[in-house]
Amino acid sequence: QVQLVESGGGLVQPGESLRLSCAASGFTFSTHSMSWYRQAPGKEREFVASISPTGGSTNYAVSVKGRFTISRDNAKSTAFLQMNSLKPEDTAVYYCKASRTLYYWGQGTQVTVSS
Repeated sequence: QVQLVESGGGLVQPGESLRLSCAASGFTFSTHSMSWYRQAPGKEREFVASISPTGGSTNYAVSVKGRFTISRDNAKSTAFLQMNSLKPEDTAVYYCKASRTLYYWGQGTQVTVSS
């Protein structure tokens, strides 16, 4: 059974940091690209960042480039999203996605940035 479980969300003030984790099981993690998406209230889900199966290639949305870092630990079947200098507009539910020929989604974790 495929599972992606996000964790690490929470309520932080502007300028603070959070590290999200996505623990995977039920498929061969090391052969799948991993991505993070987010969805704010009333908005469509949007791409945040992605990383290749080996971790050698990453991509970021313009809005988060320089502030967020995606990484992965294939030995632990876990992907991460380090989020620094958080802004109120980063408030959203964050989802991880595993992709190869098929794709899988996690259930999401809430990130709220507010003073």
